[in-house]
Amino acid sequence: MSESLFAPVTINRLVLPNRFVRSATHEGLCGEDGLYTPVLTEKLTELARGGIGLIISGHAFVSPGGRAGRNQAAAGRDECVVPWEHALEQIHAAGGRIALQLAHAGGLAADAETAAGPSPFAAGTQRPPCRELTLSSIAELVDLFTSAAVRAHEAGFDAVEVHAAHGYLLSQFLSPVYNKRTDRYGGELANRARLLYEIVSSIRNAVGGDFPILVKINSDDFADGGFTAAECGSVCEELQERGVDAIELSGGIPASRPGFGSLRNAGEPPYYREIARKIRNRIDIPVILVGGFTRFETCNAALHDGCADLIALSRPLIREPELIERWRSGDLRPAACVRCNGCFRPILVGRGFRCPVATR
Repeated sequence: MSESLFAPVTINRLVLPNRFVRSATHEGLCGEDGLYTPVLTEKLTELARGGIGLIISGHAFVSPGGRAGRNQAAAGRDECVVPWEHALEQIHAAGGRIALQLAHAGGLAADAETAAGPSPFAAGTQRPPCRELTLSSIAELVDLFTSAAVRAHEAGFDAVEVHAAHGYLLSQFLSPVYNKRTDRYGGELANRARLLYEIVSSIRNAVGGDFPILVKINSDDFADGGFTAAECGSVCEELQERGVDAIELSGGIPASRPGFGSLRNAGEPPYYREIARKIRNRIDIPVILVGGFTRFETCNAALHDGCADLIALSRPLIREPELIERWRSGDLRPAACVRCNGCFRPILVGRGFRCPVATR
């Protein structure tokens, strides 16, 4: 067994016991008010007991207008703090470390009446186009992300991750598929990335220099006319300059080519390895790579081939929250997950994520 995957790694001043990350996964286990519940707390604590180096929470909306779906976590009001603190006490007691992922669904928001993006676009055939955000609304978004990050910092989260992938709001601004603006937030890459830069700079100023800030970003949209791998590299360089401590690379948007969306099953995993290697050579901060990891050998190869500094998993940990501890103990059988995506269907009826294969 390679020692490297189980060697400590540091992100800013946060020391992680190994190189494995639980990538943000919408659990669907909060209350209708978006507050953490005992059931969600137990799921996250189970991951901590299972040996994962860093847990990244399911996406938490920074304002009600940016809510993506039912039973999603909230981060935009002070009532979130006490349930967070109760959860963090148990997660930390189990040896876990956890980042809160901050998000806004933009034009993909669950409520079509509040949905707003960089430019009008329809999130589906049954929905009208979303509204275009005004400059004043964009400025408010910077404040919303920043206040949510401060709230998470004060509650005791070990880090925050800004969600700029998968066709949600910040990804919409980055992608010409959605962003047709002609003002300072549209057009050339520096303008399309401006909102993301403003948010991370504002968060860094608010939380100080030693609190870890991560950004999840698409390595590529895999869509005609979308955000590209070359553009991703340039944005990652600028994010490093603005105080971001680690980059998580993913890919895909709803408009991606068939098989190349965010829940990708096409191709040989890890899905973004070649792009990740190029980006990792351009920046000095840790690169977290997600996408198709189910085998210890594949994780180890990605680490040693220069693709990534940390390896992120999502669906395998729904089936086996103890997977990393199993691998650490020497049982290197592949993850039991078959990547059927059935784990997300129960969320639609308010039951929260679960593995239907394991249940059967």
